[in-house]
Amino acid sequence: MAKILSYEKYFVILPRQIDNGRKWKMEERLVVASNIKRLREASGFTQESVANYLGIKRSAYSNYETGERELPLNLMEKIADLYGCDMYDLYSEDGNVVGAMLATAFRVDTLSREDMEQIAAFKRIVNNSLKMDNLLAR
Repeated sequence: MAKILSYEKYFVILPRQIDNGRKWKMEERLVVASNIKRLREASGFTQESVANYLGIKRSAYSNYETGERELPLNLMEKIADLYGCDMYDLYSEDGNVVGAMLATAFRVDTLSREDMEQIAAFKRIVNNSLKMDNLLAR
């Protein structure tokens, strides 16, 4: 009997591993969901305000935050900028990494979409500057 291969994200997965791969993707999605929820709550943002910043409906954002749907990369990039972290940090289960992300959170009662875009742009600049400093120190 020939082995059937399935391609997923540049990896070749044998059929007996497909279920494990799907389980891993589900767990990965739940980690991201938990982290974006914790960051939003620590920042004092509502789901509505973050959804507005992302340009999506609150119900769609809620699905990302509960892990019902996988967060697209373009939205993940905007969320990472808003919270001043790298996109891959959103996948972290390490309490120290998540704690460092939460350290940059600040609470504000009312922010417009434009305010949130300015905060995200500033945090992106700071994050890139820190990366450059780290690279230059090597």
